[in-house]
Amino acid sequence: MGASANDALSATEANRLKGLAEELGAAIAKQDCILVTGATTGLPHLVAQAFRNNGGFALGVSPAENRREHVARYGLPEDGADVIIFTGFGYKGRNVINVRCADIVLIVGGATGTLNEFTIAYDEGKMIGVLEGSGGVADHIREIIKVCNKPAAGKVFFESDPAKLMERCVAALHVEASPGRGYLAKMEDTMRKRQVKKNEKKILAKLAGDDKKQRPKTK
Repeated sequence: MGASANDALSATEANRLKGLAEELGAAIAKQDCILVTGATTGLPHLVAQAFRNNGGFALGVSPAENRREHVARYGLPEDGADVIIFTGFGYKGRNVINVRCADIVLIVGGATGTLNEFTIAYDEGKMIGVLEGSGGVADHIREIIKVCNKPAAGKVFFESDPAKLMERCVAALHVEASPGRGYLAKMEDTMRKRQVKKNEKKILAKLAGDDKKQRPKTK
């Protein structure tokens, strides 16, 4: 999602991003989403705290094999999620899990880890929301897409306002999901029409049979 505490940030930048992260956390909760993070420090942790303070449920996916390794080896917090899954896959393996289990991938600030998550999400055709003005990798995504010159299978949205970013992403997700529901609805409608036609034929056949029985026979 974004920069961890290991990514170099000035005190001024860190303070500015703190407010932005808290706005984003509240915006995600308002959209009634489940938040999946890397159970890490920095911006993702701030977003998760704000998200949970607003009534959201957060799932943390840890690079560690267990709780002890999560805290001692990786130095990661335990209070950034309601539930933490210990993968034992390291940072990059964890990133794949994070991205693949998400409907929307948010890019906020960040360095190499965030860049890794973005490239996975882009190649997987995920819906991506980029918070512009959050610094780091996020402010270079347009340039990265242009340099790579590879059409996106999914959609990429850019907004500087956290609430607007979430609104656009969630609205697009609903639209993306609707063709599937529409197709099923059309199939159900077609099946109903076919059944009605079958019933009509049965009724007509019966009426025709009854009519023949009632007609006087002539020679």
